[in-house]
Amino acid sequence: MKVLVFAPHLDDEILGLGGTLAKHIANGNEVYVCVVARGSRKLYSEELLKERDEEALACHKFLGIKETILLGLESTHLEEINRIEFNRKIGEVVNRIQPEEVYIPHYGDMHKDHNVVTSAAMVALRPRGKNIVRRVYCYETPSETGWNIPGVVTDFLPNVYNDITDHLETKLKAMAFYKTQMSPFPNPRSLEALEALAKYRGMICGCKAAEAFALVREIKF
Repeated sequence: MKVLVFAPHLDDEILGLGGTLAKHIANGNEVYVCVVARGSRKLYSEELLKERDEEALACHKFLGIKETILLGLESTHLEEINRIEFNRKIGEVVNRIQPEEVYIPHYGDMHKDHNVVTSAAMVALRPRGKNIVRRVYCYETPSETGWNIPGVVTDFLPNVYNDITDHLETKLKAMAFYKTQMSPFPNPRSLEALEALAKYRGMICGCKAAEAFALVREIKF
């Protein structure tokens, strides 16, 4: 099975579903990660941006990601890109990979980049044409999910839980590659916070560690 993840930024894919990706790979599935944005050149030096790219590639190599797709668009400016052009870029990834399962950010995340990516992905994932994606999930991203103004759209309401008990340690090791993104606990981008969230999600569904998702669509063939 081919699995595709859309990550607005480097490390979102590990924060949200690093354990699930490790589990997919352990089960013999092909995992592709499309990182949409690169840090803003107005905020970060080219040296730091290059270091972050290298962290991502090393992390994905460690996990066994089949392919890392770096679109290289400028973060915090995604909503300024022409909508047709942006949708086309996302659609091209979907059409080339032809995945059976896709993971996208929660639409209600605090960062505007997240809901822009999700909106474009939903256009590309419409059930039409030759390749119809079987399952689409939204994932939570600690440091973005749950920080927006509470509401029907912004609240993350998971209805699918994936037991990652055997893969939590791998998730934490993968996240450790992102040294430039880490912060001390209680920051959500800390190993302690990720472990605590995994255990909390596990407690809800009766296992030692889990990741939570909101099912957008599942099509039975």
